Amino acid sequence: MIRHLTLRTRTTAKGAVIELTGELDHRTAPEVRAALPGAGLEAGQQLVLDLAGLTFCDSSGITVLLAARNHARAADASIALAAVPDHLQRIFRVVGLEHVFPTHPTAGAAEAAWQPPTS
Repeated sequence: MIRHLTLRTRTTAKGAVIELTGELDHRTAPEVRAALPGAGLEAGQQLVLDLAGLTFCDSSGITVLLAARNHARAADASIALAAVPDHLQRIFRVVGLEHVFPTHPTAGAAEAAWQPPTS
């Protein structure tokens, strides 16, 4: 069975938003990892991963979400997840990742909640 993933990136004043639709697994995770440097994330901004359209995520997908977090931290930026599907929220709770990623119901809510870092 061929798994498909659609990745769309947009830039806002607060940072990059990457929308993932489809299946995030060992075949599609490299595509997401390769897109991270091109997101144009700058220090003090926020990277939002919009997972509203994610239908499947395996351990490779979770690994790439952690790579996105590391990418944001390396850029001195923050990360937030938006519209995390129920099946993925359950996995996050089981492995303790609900404490690693701030989550929001929508990408808009994640952008609205973002606060610039204080000097």
